[in-house]
Amino acid sequence: MQNQPAKSPGIKEIASALGISIATVDRAFHNRPGVNATTRDRILKMAAKLGYRPNVAARALKLNRRLRIGVQLPLEIASFFDPLGEGIRAATDAMFGVDLDINFSTYPRLGSGDIDLLHAALKEKYDGLICTPGDAAKADPMIRELGRNGTAVICVASDAPRSERLASVSIDGYISGSLAAELLSHTLLVPGTVATITGALRTLDHAEKLRGFAATIALVAPHLSLLPVLESHDNPEEAYHQARNLLKSHPELRGLYISTANSLPVLRAVREHGQLGRLRIITTDLFEELLPMLETGEVLATLYQRPFTQGKTAAELLLRFLVEGMRPNSTMRLAPHIVLRSNASHFARYLGAAHSLTSDTTKPV
Repeated sequence: MQNQPAKSPGIKEIASALGISIATVDRAFHNRPGVNATTRDRILKMAAKLGYRPNVAARALKLNRRLRIGVQLPLEIASFFDPLGEGIRAATDAMFGVDLDINFSTYPRLGSGDIDLLHAALKEKYDGLICTPGDAAKADPMIRELGRNGTAVICVASDAPRSERLASVSIDGYISGSLAAELLSHTLLVPGTVATITGALRTLDHAEKLRGFAATIALVAPHLSLLPVLESHDNPEEAYHQARNLLKSHPELRGLYISTANSLPVLRAVREHGQLGRLRIITTDLFEELLPMLETGEVLATLYQRPFTQGKTAAELLLRFLVEGMRPNSTMRLAPHIVLRSNASHFARYLGAAHSLTSDTTKPV
């Protein structure tokens, strides 16, 4: 019989070795009141002697202060940014032994209020900041100044690569656009017209998706004509009216790629125009209202951007840098998940969808 590996020592073993309570060790690792400097020093030394892992607690105590983390996310497109924020909270909640002060701030939508919040962050003197740049050109100087003032910035869901930010975490926008184009090319086999609706091209993530889509259409589906991109600026009303005008102006339209998670207003316009189920539609991200349309084929596929994973990864990278000094790779691009009718039920479980995919699909979008 093989020997079982020895169990790594924890706070119970440290407390037993020192003859003190587990609560005292826990307070010391969380830098809470009630533990004097001598006891803290004894705990650190015993943790090192026993080979306590993770050693994050010891490093955090050396900081001898709370870490202040700012998070700035838009309110619009809650189906995406709410789970992204949950991912950030999951990472910070799991950071054992570190005393954290997390400040979540919101603004209306990308490109509206985000630059003001970045400017306000200069006065907050955060140790770290997680943000989503809506306009990289405008965000660059603010993020650069934050970095030079001691705030480590990680961009999530989009990027400002010239800003000297610490790192960025997002889906691979170019690949997302390429996948959408390839999926449409396999279902639209005769000449026709396709269109794209995005948020704003000044947002790097949106621009990359459109770049990938256009390049792949030209390569694998030259029989398809691509109309000029429509920008909805992640405004639901604007997205709805853009879609209505598109359908009226181009009755020959056969395919549509919605490269922003703000797809429901567009789908509502398509339904009202009687084209839902006739157009080949690729959407972005996944939420309960979209699941029935995937099941019926009204939406061919959606490209899930894994917002929870993006948020969790961004927060983990930031905390490792602040606590352990581990500098992350400057760019992390995650692969999108393709959700089709055949695997939608799998993703529905992760969304906690309350309804069955076989439920009534006649409910208006």
